[in-house]
Amino acid sequence: MTPHPRGFLLDGKALSETIQAEIAEQVNEMKKKGRKVPHLAAVLVGSDGASETYVSHKVKACERVGFASTLRRFPDTTTEQELLEAIDELNNDPQIDGFIVQLPLPRHIRVDKVLERISPAKDVDGFHPMNTGRMVANLPAYKPATPDGIVEMINRFNIPTRGRHVVVIGRSLIVGTPISLLLSREGYPGDATVTLCHRYTEGLANYTRTADILIVAVGIPGFVTADMIKEGATVIDVGITRVADESKKSGFSLKGDVDFEGVKPKAAFITPVPGGVGPMTIASLLKNTLLAAKGAVYGK
Repeated sequence: MTPHPRGFLLDGKALSETIQAEIAEQVNEMKKKGRKVPHLAAVLVGSDGASETYVSHKVKACERVGFASTLRRFPDTTTEQELLEAIDELNNDPQIDGFIVQLPLPRHIRVDKVLERISPAKDVDGFHPMNTGRMVANLPAYKPATPDGIVEMINRFNIPTRGRHVVVIGRSLIVGTPISLLLSREGYPGDATVTLCHRYTEGLANYTRTADILIVAVGIPGFVTADMIKEGATVIDVGITRVADESKKSGFSLKGDVDFEGVKPKAAFITPVPGGVGPMTIASLLKNTLLAAKGAVYGK
């Protein structure tokens, strides 16, 4: 592998556009053969600003690749039972290949109840326990979009993983736990030795300074500083938090979990925020929807 200068940007936006172009080609082939184009639905409960933005990006991405898309909006007063009934409708709609329920949900709605109600065959977010179990067993599954996007980024940028030490900060079922499993399994991108850290890890910096690849998903802006990484590490920042910023027209700026300016000179590779992991998450969601439309995981 050709060595890169320090601070080589892992441009998730450009890579996501490349992957979306590849998906669009496959959709065109499906159209030529007279097949139904993939159809992704999104469920949005309430009017959380960040959720509105994320769902908007997903709908636009569907348009770019030629997917059909449906957005179902519900007020934040929607009851848990009403939401479960809406999920049942999507499960039973033959036109919908896959759908997502945008998180977070209002406090009175139990997330686990909602995610378990989604048909595993339409669970393109990869959060259903059945898809989690299949992923752990290395069986065909919809992998959670963010970890899958990170693995694809590592793959496309040819970042070495065999025998390397990967440190993951954050153990959620959405990012931390799945990425630790995916990078430790046999074959590339994998064969890594993975350490999974969390809020109770004592002497966290002692682990992060040994990481060849550091993946940070804690939701605390600027949490990882330059003194916490070693020279030449690959730093992948999953965090994205709105921080008040009067210099911006919107009144806020987006910050990652890594002190980007401080860490960049030491890192060999680093993801920007925004424009790093976020666009890769959308690319993976589209990939899962394409798999669902083809019946590649659970059959038709």
